Amino acid sequence: MYPWLAWELPGNLGFKGDKAMILNHIWGLYAHPKEEWHTIDHHHESLNYSLVHLLFIALIPSVCVFVSATMIGWDFGTSNTIMMTTQSALIMSVGMYFTLIAGVFALAYLTYWMAKTFGAKPNFTQSMELAAYTATPLFMTGLAVLYPSPVFLMLVGLAGVAYSVYLLYSGVPIIMHIPEERGFIYASSVVTCGLVLLVCIMVGSVIVWSWGLGPIYTQ
Repeated sequence: MYPWLAWELPGNLGFKGDKAMILNHIWGLYAHPKEEWHTIDHHHESLNYSLVHLLFIALIPSVCVFVSATMIGWDFGTSNTIMMTTQSALIMSVGMYFTLIAGVFALAYLTYWMAKTFGAKPNFTQSMELAAYTATPLFMTGLAVLYPSPVFLMLVGLAGVAYSVYLLYSGVPIIMHIPEERGFIYASSVVTCGLVLLVCIMVGSVIVWSWGLGPIYTQ
């Protein structure tokens, strides 16, 4: 009924090999993105590799936010440095981690769902690869939180978003095996869906905070 769920966990995931592959893909997406997309498309390592990559890369912003909120503090131009309690920062970081993963899954499913409209016939593994590797630069910007300057964070965030969008536009024709002209429209549709997901996540965060689960700051 749901062919995109038809995958099995192997008995041995081979995490050492997965980590090496993750590092190779991260470097390749920055150094030679189009060639790396062709490498990803050629191997199609299985859904598990994309999942391991996603689980690893989503740790970067989550852990960095925790460290910054509890050990460094945030300075928004005021005389006081804003810091959070350890428990509150941990809850926020764990929530961020699972939200980022869920967001990538949702984007992958939307990419898979829209494929037939643009003449593509991917399996869910291909859609997941596209979503996970496209999100990599955006998640990598989480490192910037360790230097919590508002201007610096804004510039790094914009650069991360811009490069993720570039990876999406360059990767869609390769992973989905469609002409570049059709891939441009496809990628634009995915970007629109991504913006809608972002708005949904922001609204959801506001709702959760209104339930009394918002951040607790130290005095």
